[in-house]
Amino acid sequence: MITPPARPRREGGGLAVLVVVTVLAALAAPHARELRGLVAGHLPALRAPAPPGAGPAVGPPSPAAPRAVAFALGQRGKPYRWGAAGPHAFDCSGLTWAAWQAAGVVIPRTAAGQLAGLPRARGRLRPGDLVIYASRGPSRRYVAMVVGRGRMVEAPGRGITVRSTSIRPGWLGAVRPGGGR
Repeated sequence: MITPPARPRREGGGLAVLVVVTVLAALAAPHARELRGLVAGHLPALRAPAPPGAGPAVGPPSPAAPRAVAFALGQRGKPYRWGAAGPHAFDCSGLTWAAWQAAGVVIPRTAAGQLAGLPRARGRLRPGDLVIYASRGPSRRYVAMVVGRGRMVEAPGRGITVRSTSIRPGWLGAVRPGGGR
C-alpha cells in the first residue's frame, strides 16, 4: 500500500484568524449598541465624524430645523433640474437652500459652499443637518438633508424626483445650518 506524502502543516493559520477577529471586535466595540440595532432591524442615529483636535460640539439644532425639514419633505415628487431652487423643480443644493430659506435661515447656495461655510455637525446627526457627498457632477459635491432616524430627503439627479431615502454611507461631512458654532 502506497501512502500519499504528508501535507505540510500550516503554522499560524488559526492564530491569524484569531488576531483578525480580535482586532475587528476591538474596532466594533465602541459601536456595539448601533451594530446590535442594525442587526435587530432598527436604524440608530448616526454619528458625524469629529476630526482630531476638533473644538467643542456645535450647539443645539436651530429651532428652524423642523420648518426646514417640513419644507423639504413637502417637495417630494417634484422634478430634478440642475441649477433649480424651486418652486417647481430642484437640484440637490437648491432643495436644501430653499428649505432653509423657507425656515428663515440664510445658507450658501451650493453644496460645496454649504460644506465650507456652515458649522460642522458633531455628535449624532439631527433633522435639518446636511450631509455632503463627493459626486461626478459639475460641482463635485452633492448634498441631502437629514429628516429623521437614518433618513434623508434628496434631489438625486436627472429623471429622479425629490425623494426620501435611507442615509447612504460615505459622506464627506455633515453641517448644521442655524446651529451656531
